[in-house]
Amino acid sequence: MTRPFNKWRPHPWHGLDLGPNPPEVVHAFIESTPFDYVKYEVDKRSGFLRVDRPHRTSSLPPNLYGFIPRTYCGRRVCDLMPGAKRGDHDPLDICVLSNRRISRAEIILNARVVGGIPMIDGGEADDKIVSVLDSDDVYAGVTDISELPESLVERLRHYFSTYKTLPDEPERVIIGKAYGREKAAEVIAAASADYQEEFVD
Repeated sequence: MTRPFNKWRPHPWHGLDLGPNPPEVVHAFIESTPFDYVKYEVDKRSGFLRVDRPHRTSSLPPNLYGFIPRTYCGRRVCDLMPGAKRGDHDPLDICVLSNRRISRAEIILNARVVGGIPMIDGGEADDKIVSVLDSDDVYAGVTDISELPESLVERLRHYFSTYKTLPDEPERVIIGKAYGREKAAEVIAAASADYQEEFVD
């Protein structure tokens, strides 16, 4: 928080800060958990969670999923994604791995960034930053996505490549090879600068 107390609930996108030590450790506002059969998304006007849609397939998110406050996927994020035509005009998505089961959404946590997964959805850059819960004992030594089990990363890539696609429908997303912490830091910096340009400057 930017102040120790706020009389009103801060908007999770605009009222929270980027994190305690960005781009290494950032805040993540969690919208969905691995136990949700419905996709929730923050309502950009009110800041409350809105039901976006029931999951169309049997796939459920394999980890906590949300966004990094005060980020925006605009032209700078697009420039870092070969083949993208534009950013998706949303806050930067983040996946958070945790050893312990966290079954509720609409929470804030400290996420230690370890990498990311490049995704193009309908021509739009839609990076998925990959992180671990900063206080998690099991993932305490992980500093880069290359140190995670390969099967975990492939599970993430598979989920994002298929979660919108029904049988007999053409694939609409392109998933690239996972990238490490340094590239993730560049994407976060770009999304932070895009946010400043869109909402502050």
